[in-house]
Amino acid sequence: MKKSIILAGALIVSMLAWSAPKIEHVEPLNWWTNMETPLTVMFHGQDLKDAQVSVQQVVKGKAMRGACHGLVPRSQHNAESPNYLFVDFGVFEPGIYRITLQKGKKKASFDYTIAERREGSRDRKSFDASDVIYLIMSDRFVDGDESNNSTKDTREKGDKSNVNGRWGGDIQGIINSFDHIAKLGCTAIWPTPMLGDNEEAWSYHGYACSDYYHIDPRYGSNPLYAQMVQQAHAKGLKILMDMVPNHCGAAHWWMQDLPYQDWINQFPEFTATNNVFTANYDINASEYDRKLSNRGWFDSPMPDMNLENPDLLKYFQQWAIWWIEYADLDGLRVDTYPYIEKQPGADWLKAIRNEFPNINIVGECWTRPAPAVAYWQSGTKNFDGFDSNLPTVMDFPTEEAIRQALENDGNFWGGGLTRVYDALTMDYMYADVNKLLTFLGNHDMSRITDAVKDKDPRRVKLGYVLLATMRGIPQVLYGDEYAMTSKGEDPNNHSYLRAPLPQGEEVTAEMKDMFDFQSQLFQWRKNEPVLHSGKTMHFLARNNTYAYFRYNDNEAVFVFANASEEPRIIPTENYAEILGRYNAKGINPLTGEQVDLNRTDIEVPGLGTLIVKLTK
Repeated sequence: MKKSIILAGALIVSMLAWSAPKIEHVEPLNWWTNMETPLTVMFHGQDLKDAQVSVQQVVKGKAMRGACHGLVPRSQHNAESPNYLFVDFGVFEPGIYRITLQKGKKKASFDYTIAERREGSRDRKSFDASDVIYLIMSDRFVDGDESNNSTKDTREKGDKSNVNGRWGGDIQGIINSFDHIAKLGCTAIWPTPMLGDNEEAWSYHGYACSDYYHIDPRYGSNPLYAQMVQQAHAKGLKILMDMVPNHCGAAHWWMQDLPYQDWINQFPEFTATNNVFTANYDINASEYDRKLSNRGWFDSPMPDMNLENPDLLKYFQQWAIWWIEYADLDGLRVDTYPYIEKQPGADWLKAIRNEFPNINIVGECWTRPAPAVAYWQSGTKNFDGFDSNLPTVMDFPTEEAIRQALENDGNFWGGGLTRVYDALTMDYMYADVNKLLTFLGNHDMSRITDAVKDKDPRRVKLGYVLLATMRGIPQVLYGDEYAMTSKGEDPNNHSYLRAPLPQGEEVTAEMKDMFDFQSQLFQWRKNEPVLHSGKTMHFLARNNTYAYFRYNDNEAVFVFANASEEPRIIPTENYAEILGRYNAKGINPLTGEQVDLNRTDIEVPGLGTLIVKLTK
């Protein structure tokens, strides 16, 4: 397999006069041959408007004279700012090319690399329901290299005494944890954003990007990030990149000199989004609410990007494609997806999937009920004909139902596991239920152990049995494998719940017990295709129990969950319509014991579960 190599571009020239055009940023950083996506390079610097563009091939460090056929400028256009130039190129051969921008006798040059595309890149496989995703809060996870906790290039310095500050988690910490993650049974990793975030405070979350093409130096570097992906693949792990096209950070370099005034959505004074992204499909919505939802700022340090600007849309399309190709990524997670301008957001995803037809992309569509989430999944037959091009959506309705089922004793009408049953009755709304990202918690909500009644580990384990055996793609928040709780008084305080992963002697016997339980569960799940693609038939009892079968023509997995604190007898006689298709004598995969579901006296203890694998 040939590997793509990114050579750092170098400003070369030409100090012919003090007022010569100056190039400060060239994005994307490089490109490849055999790409579906045409290349448009954004140049930013000083006095680039109307510059003439020429290209020479570089051989052994020297620019060759004569016509260049490997990288050919085709068209160009200015922005509103005189300090930008957008140039469209035809890409034909790999090599290093010296691009010169010239105005009269004054010029500046930049060496640009066209690499040969990685073999098989277009047809790369992605994550799916056979995976379990491990979510990492990048700055808080593991500090693998203390030397980069503070850098000269970043304003906020490392300070582990500040709960809202940077604590030093980094790429090396993730690499060091690959064996832990693989032992847990997770097969894919979703780190929160690692691109530059140069805010003076609260930069640790990473969602206010100041540089779309460079890893924040407090995490590492672009080459180290690519190395992380390569080493993950060697361990059988996939890597997803968390992307934020809805907003940038106020510290982004272009905020000092916008290409266009409509590059971001602007208001006379700070105007926040109304968070009413239901307005995108609400037939009663006002245009006022609809626009404010998509154009209002997510927060004051997060200027809202306007993807209706065609140059910005193309910039973001190339940006996502560049990272997938450069780092050999296995998928994307998209932050605050419904806040993006609706059709441009769909066009952004369409371009990515055109370049990588098999890529999976999961979007954060934080809303309820199920129809509101299903609207955003690609393939849904929406009343207005809209298709988001977003293959996977986060299943917030089921997350909420499981939490509500476990936060109290559930012994009331409509309580307990009835909520989970009701959540799955809405599966008909989704284009593909096996492309739902299911979870019990994430970095933006209280930890599952804090959420369940009495922080009872039996309730947490019950939740994880549901997560591992229901339809969809399970996701685990780092630390929940140890039943971590928030380190502050308020379990909903983000900064406190985002504590580092316990290490060494910090791991108690109780933590190890939870890890071992989840590891056994997820390791078993890897080799059960019926859990990855099977159908669901479920049964409700009004005694706070819930039973379901994941099944196909040849096999089934039976799950019985008892969220009551009292033992319950499994009403196996109620399952005759599906149980009769299989040999009722199966195996409990967690204990290896044989279970005969023909019996009518099988008892499951309070806050317990039973799993049985059935075959023909």
